Amino acid sequence: QVQLVESGGGLVQAGGSLRLSCAASGRTFSSYTMGWFRQAPGKEREFVAANKWIGGITYYADSVKGRFTISRDNAKNTLYLQMNSLKPEDTAVYYCAAGGPLITIATMTTPRPYDYWGQGTQVDVSS
Repeated sequence: QVQLVESGGGLVQAGGSLRLSCAASGRTFSSYTMGWFRQAPGKEREFVAANKWIGGITYYADSVKGRFTISRDNAKNTLYLQMNSLKPEDTAVYYCAAGGPLITIATMTTPRPYDYWGQGTQVDVSS
């Protein structure tokens, strides 16, 4: 069982930056594929970024590529999402997710393979 707790959300002006954190419980954090998803009001949950430590794979949604950076500190059991050049369309609840090491590149961009989810943290970007 893994528990995930996100933090770092808030209100920021367009062009600004935020860093989200996701603290994970458990002793096998490094074996998990970790992802960030977001959900805006009235929209489906969408993929933002993912990191598969085994194999060193990192993947981003086109909408955030070049602006967001996913990273992890396995010693601290923490996942991060550095968000720069924020836009109003980035406004959403951001969720951290953890899945098993068998998640593939083909499936890591979809919510279904992830077994554990945090409660979410709100990010609001004003224009």
